[in-house]
Amino acid sequence: MGIGFDFGTTNSSIAIAGGNGDVHVASFSQQGARTESFRSLLYLERVREGRRTTIKSWSGPEGIEHYLQTEEKGRLIQSLKSFLASRSLQTTEIFGRRFALEDLVANVIRDIRLRAEEQFGCPVRDAVVGRPVRFVGAESAADDEYAIQRLTRALNTAGFERVEFEFEPVAAAYHYESKLDHDELILIGDFGGGTSDFSLLHVGPSIRLRGNARTVLGNQGLALAGDAFDAKIIRYLVSPALGAGSFLDSFGKRLPVPTWVYFKLERWHHLSFLRSSETVNMLQSVARQAAEPEKLNALLYLVRHDLGYQLHQAVQQVKMTLSRSEHGFFEFADGDLQLRANVSRAAFENWISEELQAIGERVDALLSNSGTDAREVDRVFLTGGSSFVPAVRRIFESRFGARKIRTGDEFTSVARGLALRGLGNTRNSR
Repeated sequence: MGIGFDFGTTNSSIAIAGGNGDVHVASFSQQGARTESFRSLLYLERVREGRRTTIKSWSGPEGIEHYLQTEEKGRLIQSLKSFLASRSLQTTEIFGRRFALEDLVANVIRDIRLRAEEQFGCPVRDAVVGRPVRFVGAESAADDEYAIQRLTRALNTAGFERVEFEFEPVAAAYHYESKLDHDELILIGDFGGGTSDFSLLHVGPSIRLRGNARTVLGNQGLALAGDAFDAKIIRYLVSPALGAGSFLDSFGKRLPVPTWVYFKLERWHHLSFLRSSETVNMLQSVARQAAEPEKLNALLYLVRHDLGYQLHQAVQQVKMTLSRSEHGFFEFADGDLQLRANVSRAAFENWISEELQAIGERVDALLSNSGTDAREVDRVFLTGGSSFVPAVRRIFESRFGARKIRTGDEFTSVARGLALRGLGNTRNSR
């Protein structure tokens, strides 16, 4: 058998491949239903046990449920994977206690591993683990290697004893290949929460006969994807209603409201860190001097009540609507905070035009560096949440033609492919 583990920025999944090549993806309980996507988040809360106060954590769907049910909110941390390449973030303080980043990541991974063991009926100790071509925040190969080292420590702490890494788009190729009865030259586009990755390789029955190794003609990656699209929705729809671009009166001087808060607001992995006494005190002071205090008070409400998860859900909802329709309605309401706005797909595509251009340039670089003409590519397989965005699909349709585009299993194709990769390892070791 082979185990494949896709630890994602937003969602994670884990799969097992049996000797006959069948792949089973673990599912998780979420609000009375089952899902194959495990939200890669961690919720921590102070719990009174007798005379002692301890810090407990829950991850994934269970973490979401605890967060939503608790009146006095703890700390909800999202997009932990985005910090792995950061040498400046080693630890963070939560309720007066310092936690190493790797330990926070390990808490999420351990919960996924234990639930997988229950469903698979076997120990889950060895796995092929997905990795992006370029981690968020990585500016060099050394930064990527540093992120891999940290992820390895987290995996080991979580109970994985032996791990092998594979590029996520290459893993998706294994999944796509499993359904082929002929050989193809394919381009994989894998769009996660934090990264967009592309691989060009030959797949098919005759390639499988050669063993587990695949001849990859090239890889390209960049540290932007779904989260970057979300950031633009926040910048243009949410932040102005919370005071971005407004002014305050400080000792007779007209000054702009500090912009760094809104920069943090745009990034899910920074949002939870705004809820500190220093930031709250600063925002209170700014609100007292603001020309539009109601907007700063709305921002304070968002930060104090740690509403990052609810904001994320609202942003995701309007983004999905714009993938289906030309117009959408953004709505975020919680207590005194009421944000509503109409938005068009055309406006959204204009907001993300720089990101779309960067994606197109990486695809072109992949073809150029591998010496491949777009006409030689037989199929393009797109996977991941942002592959639903029409403007993203047009990047590939304009270069390869709509008839070559294939999709499917957008949230689990990487885990499925990693499991098949692991299955090949066990066969080849015999």
